[in-house]
Amino acid sequence: MKASETNFQTLIEGTKQYIVPLFQRPYSWDRKQWQDLLADLNDLYENESTNTHFIGSIVTMPTLSKPESVTPYLLIDGQQRLTTIFILLILLRDIAKADGKKLADKIQNTLLTNQYVDGLEHFKLLPTQQDRDAFLGLINEKEISQKNSSIIDCYNFFKKGIRQLDAEKLNQVIANRLSVVSIVLESDDNPYIVFESLNAKGRSLTQADLIRNYFFMKIDLNQQEMIYHDYWLPMQEALGETLTEFMRHYLASDGVIVKKDEVYLVLKSKVDKHKDAFAELNRIKQFSNFYDKIINPEKENNTAIYNNSVRLRRLDFTVLYPFLLNCYFDYEQNQLSANEFVEILKILENFLIRRLVCNVATFGLNKIFPVLYNNAVKTSESLIDGVKSQLEDLKYPKDAKFREELIKAELYSGGDRTKLMLETLECYFGHKEAPSFAKAEIEHVMPQTLTDDWKRELGDDWQQKHDLYLHTLGNLTLTAYNSELSNKSYSAKKSYFKQSNFSLNDYFEPKTIILNQSKNGTVRQSKNVLNISLI
Repeated sequence: MKASETNFQTLIEGTKQYIVPLFQRPYSWDRKQWQDLLADLNDLYENESTNTHFIGSIVTMPTLSKPESVTPYLLIDGQQRLTTIFILLILLRDIAKADGKKLADKIQNTLLTNQYVDGLEHFKLLPTQQDRDAFLGLINEKEISQKNSSIIDCYNFFKKGIRQLDAEKLNQVIANRLSVVSIVLESDDNPYIVFESLNAKGRSLTQADLIRNYFFMKIDLNQQEMIYHDYWLPMQEALGETLTEFMRHYLASDGVIVKKDEVYLVLKSKVDKHKDAFAELNRIKQFSNFYDKIINPEKENNTAIYNNSVRLRRLDFTVLYPFLLNCYFDYEQNQLSANEFVEILKILENFLIRRLVCNVATFGLNKIFPVLYNNAVKTSESLIDGVKSQLEDLKYPKDAKFREELIKAELYSGGDRTKLMLETLECYFGHKEAPSFAKAEIEHVMPQTLTDDWKRELGDDWQQKHDLYLHTLGNLTLTAYNSELSNKSYSAKKSYFKQSNFSLNDYFEPKTIILNQSKNGTVRQSKNVLNISLI
């Protein structure tokens, strides 16, 4: 990183160009900032000493350029003040031209444009897409029809504010007496740290912002707009605020652990190593489509994959995402069938539910799933077999342990995981018509706050029973009468449960228990599957 104090003339003149990336926010200074700058200009104009006035920093990074062409810089920070200065210079050019002064040509050819270069490189500043027509229209002295443009509003504000000032004197003030710190980043610098230190109270750059900037530094200016609209913008619109998190999971799909504040550096290292930025961006775009389906399962067309993805999403384990990205890639490449994909989703759900019920610590999962795919394909020709083998060695609770813990574990946490378990148990009653769970909520049969009636029904050791059984499976059920039931007595609640359409609540209305023995000798209970209630 190279930092130096300089003035705007030194910063701007020469065959160079400052590019405000298409993806950054548009010009947003308004009357408050313009008035502050105008006051500073008036003070400098009236005070003819050689004192300068510091107005901030300009952070840039050199980007891809062609031999014998302009030197392009990506504008990392300072676009608002630099754009404002350019608008002021355009205004001074227009004032000088109206007065027939040579100053107009000097400003046009040395400060606003690269005189002997055509195309977009002709202009020393390229604002965002939203501002570009208005800005270039001002430089080219075209009538601007664009309404609600802050670029035009800025021009008109200063047009009124400086009309009484001498153009040549004011040009000297702007070009030579407004001081900035020019910070030029090098390829090894971390722009995130630089930006954060300069904008502790401002709008922070995300890791995705830095990655975006980095890619477009590697792409020729003439291709940037096409690549932005075809590759980056669709990802940005689809993933929104989750774009940075996607990048982290994408990198982790290679089998590496990536910290949240190191996403940019890890990706930069990866691209620098392989030397092909566009190929990597193309792959990221492909994987972003998979990620979109993972976090928005409704976008998946295959019904079975959709249904099982929804279930997994409800468990809310984002540590799965690096592994699932690889599964989606194999599925899209026809290396994994839909049925195999569904089987893997079921295996993951089984693994996670069993660990939850058996209270196995989850803090190590973030190290398990980034490497699961690579380890699975190394150990078996079948991804399914490889996944099973790997997970069995990772504290996978066996049937006996799971059955024991399922009865006594505290399952209720207020989230969706417990409701998913109860819904699954309800579905195993074999309904010919699938029950609707949309309005159903988890109900504590013995309420969370005991009334005197409940204390009497529970007996002298009511406190011990309450502490022991409150959040266990036997005290939980599904109902749409949650608000009506509240803390009602057990007998009052039973009358509601008798009306329930959920088979889970058949317990409260005695029914004949029918035991069926299957051909392989397994005994199946067709009613009262959850007959483990404490009451």
